[in-house]
Amino acid sequence: MKWGIFFIIAAVLIVLLIVVGSSRNQKPKEQDLSRIKPETGAKGKKVILLLADSLMSQSIDRGLREKELPTFRFLIEHGQYYKNMVSSFPTMSVTIDSTLLTGRYPSEHRLPGLTWYSAKDKKVINYGTGPIEVLRQGVNNVLTDGLIHLNQDHLNPDVPTIHEELARHGLQSGSINGLIYRGPAVHKLTIPAWLHIPSSLPDEIEVKGPDFLTLGALTNPLEGLADLPDNLTDKIGFNNRFSFETVKYLVRHRKLPDFLFVYLPDLDQELHKNGPSSLKGVKDLDGQLESLLQSFGSREQAMKEAVILISGDSGMTRILPADRNPEIDLSALFGDDRVLSPGEEESGSKDILFTVNETMAYVYSLKGTDTLKEAAKVLQADSRIDFVAWKERDGWVNVIQGGTSKALKYKADGKLQDTYRQSWTIDGDSQVLDLKVNDVNNMLEYDEYPDVLMRLKSALDSHEGDYLVVTAKPGYELKDKNSPTHKGGGGHGSIRKAESLVPLIICGTDRKPTLLRMVDLKSYLLDLLAKNPPNHG
Repeated sequence: MKWGIFFIIAAVLIVLLIVVGSSRNQKPKEQDLSRIKPETGAKGKKVILLLADSLMSQSIDRGLREKELPTFRFLIEHGQYYKNMVSSFPTMSVTIDSTLLTGRYPSEHRLPGLTWYSAKDKKVINYGTGPIEVLRQGVNNVLTDGLIHLNQDHLNPDVPTIHEELARHGLQSGSINGLIYRGPAVHKLTIPAWLHIPSSLPDEIEVKGPDFLTLGALTNPLEGLADLPDNLTDKIGFNNRFSFETVKYLVRHRKLPDFLFVYLPDLDQELHKNGPSSLKGVKDLDGQLESLLQSFGSREQAMKEAVILISGDSGMTRILPADRNPEIDLSALFGDDRVLSPGEEESGSKDILFTVNETMAYVYSLKGTDTLKEAAKVLQADSRIDFVAWKERDGWVNVIQGGTSKALKYKADGKLQDTYRQSWTIDGDSQVLDLKVNDVNNMLEYDEYPDVLMRLKSALDSHEGDYLVVTAKPGYELKDKNSPTHKGGGGHGSIRKAESLVPLIICGTDRKPTLLRMVDLKSYLLDLLAKNPPNHG
């Protein structure tokens, strides 16, 4: 799973239901609605970006063939439909959302995964990968990192988000349930009483976000105005219905900001459990999209008033069932006497540490690069490993293929140019990353690993320390002592196209994106808003 704070709730929910039942704080109403300027006179179209966690084009296409998705069909027939937008890497929500909202890869926005190791602080950062890991890491630590440090400190303060850029241009923006939301306006997260039991968080936390911000029950500007599902049993508001009902309220009361980011988490949970072929969640999403369009008055009116984009964030690979041994236990490969466990104090006797992001992981050496290279050989010997990569001090990236002796190294700049106008120098076996190299015209194309050279290099440049990137072959997932697994279900995190290519549907504009990458979507959105300047009166 990759829901961040949702796993914190899962970790303590059973205990809390016993201790405090379904009680919750009544929060002071936020003043976000008063920030949204009234619409008067001629106005440009609003831009709404709906990010549906783990939405895949295969599911959409199957639903269309089976005539189960009438709203998706309408949107596609009246808009643009792309099936191959390239996500960020690792394919985990906080990294992807940071790339989308900053227009930069992790080498610049500095959020390398749902879990990673901070060499500066000498601790594992975990935004909530799974209940057991959360408990081992410490609920208080995970909550503090997720609710305070994620946006305020870990997301590079020198890289502006779309919310910050729009504010500088006099445009308003909003975020509904997005975990990455940094902006110029001051908000307060109100921590429910039941979260004080496992943590030492204050009653209120001041954060900076866009003009309109909801984060489930933690900050709900519609408290007392709309009946939203934000109880404990509703994941305190981190659900699709909360997100859609909030958007619909803004539409009906003419309170849409110029740009609105909406995060939709429900599909991810279903696919992790049932695998990527499940269609139920997409059918549910289709009905929710229809209700949003009707809140404008009709489908056609929605197209007149807004540019609506629906995007996935990552794909998903089916994980083999339990009897097929799908888990690659990293701790077992190296031995307990060498591996530092989550929450364990560092000592001189242990030299390896893992942070697992489902089908990819960072492998850290606590004793320098010699240990790192030895670790790479251990991993390469396992045929279930897809590849292992690390960066040299001189800028070269080394990649070795799991279960073989094939190797490749590359670096930025050189005579080869890829389809994204990035130039590279490559030495070794190009098949390791399935690269198509044309030496006649010095062109390079990607297939199984989209934009892999930049995305992999960016992950290796994303934070300080000596570490490897390791990915699993399709059907397998990486595992540490307490990391969640999804045997017989679905997983993601790695860089193959099944987990990297996502759909993008655009309605309400004829303007087309120049490049189909998540990292380029921010510039496209800014261009849309610049071409449709609003008139706030």
